[in-house]
Amino acid sequence: MGGATVPGEALRRAARRFGTPLHVTSVPALESAAAELASAFPDPWLRAFSLKANDVPALVVRLAAAGLDANVVSSGEWAAARAAGLANARVTLEGVGKSSADLRAAVRACADGLPLRWVAVESADELDALVALAARAGLGRGGRPALDVLLRLNPDVRPETHPGLAVGRGSSKFGMTETELTAAVSSLPQDGPVAARGIHLHVGSQLGAVDAWRDAVRRGLALLALLRAGLPAFDTFDVGGGFPVGDAGTVPSPARFAAEVGPLLEAIPADRRPARLAVEPGRFLVASAGWIVAAVLHVRERDQAERVVVLDAGMTELIRPMLYDAEHPVTALTSLGVAVAPDAGAAAPGAGAGTEDAGAATGAGSRTEDAGPDPRAPGYSPGLSPVRVDGPVCESTDTFGQYDLPPLRRGDLVAIGETGAYAASMASTYNGRPAAAQVLLEGDGSLTLARRRGRTSR
Repeated sequence: MGGATVPGEALRRAARRFGTPLHVTSVPALESAAAELASAFPDPWLRAFSLKANDVPALVVRLAAAGLDANVVSSGEWAAARAAGLANARVTLEGVGKSSADLRAAVRACADGLPLRWVAVESADELDALVALAARAGLGRGGRPALDVLLRLNPDVRPETHPGLAVGRGSSKFGMTETELTAAVSSLPQDGPVAARGIHLHVGSQLGAVDAWRDAVRRGLALLALLRAGLPAFDTFDVGGGFPVGDAGTVPSPARFAAEVGPLLEAIPADRRPARLAVEPGRFLVASAGWIVAAVLHVRERDQAERVVVLDAGMTELIRPMLYDAEHPVTALTSLGVAVAPDAGAAAPGAGAGTEDAGAATGAGSRTEDAGPDPRAPGYSPGLSPVRVDGPVCESTDTFGQYDLPPLRRGDLVAIGETGAYAASMASTYNGRPAAAQVLLEGDGSLTLARRRGRTSR
């Protein structure tokens, strides 16, 4: 994954039809990522998409059709999974911030005979609250099933990623220590309203190496094997996600992570191994499939050392650069109102050009250039120069960083890449800005409106 070719003509067409700013997601790219995950973690692995990465139901529908179940962290995401047509049996609920309403909803679904696959609990406090609710609902009695739960382990490792994404560190707010988890399992009565079924863990996001992940899985499997000695039904191990997105060869693939699991399982006696294995990535499945298409609002030539371009997309559409110093490739789709020629418009932060396909020109902007090549000339290929790319929000931190881009004017279009993850789902309406529309780019090149501009409901 990563390094996806920019579908320039389709993105320009989408901007003309739906306006900007605009989220565009490639359905073939989603399907390709789902196929790569299935190849790395084949059946009988349970594979789920973590909706926190992108909670647009129309996108979840496409991933479900590709064999992905849903992992959610709130009733809101659960509603998005239901809107995508996924039955509760294909949904798992986890998350450090589950409210009492979330827990009651999980209990009620189980009492109604439509249980979630499982609920992953974060602490002894949360488990006690869930047990009390389940007991009041009569779960585990009178023919009603118990509510299946996994217990989240904090593996106390040092993930090879940004500190803000390293949720498997011992200092993070997520999960229980081995001692806490063992005590929580021991506190559950046999044949009670809640049944402990296994261990869940998540090491972190955008993992740059497999070492911490392997250590975490080893610790989790060892603890599961210990507890399964007295609890045969304690049979499930969920390794979470965290697989990174990047150019091939620069980051470990899902297959590289999966290769670590076999030897770890073989080191455990056969009767202590988990009967069910699960994986639940988010970013890997959707990040490279998405682009934000934005229009240029201002070009400021303050001096020879600084050129600033202000777009109509910013932290309300993509906040990750402001939260984590994340870098996303920025590509010019038009230059001076004309579609950019091949190999002239793509650039990584502070880097040279990438690739771009030619297409129909957009409407001309309101500013003209006094120098440089004629953009109307055949084979126009503009030169690149450093540009600071900023957003439209009234905050000085609303900036994407510096990129090498061709000459731009008001009305020109750019594409921000690798935005299929944690853009739409983290978007806001700050400054009274309407939510950007969501569009799917189909395999035949057609465009499907997934969510109208201004809509945030499911």
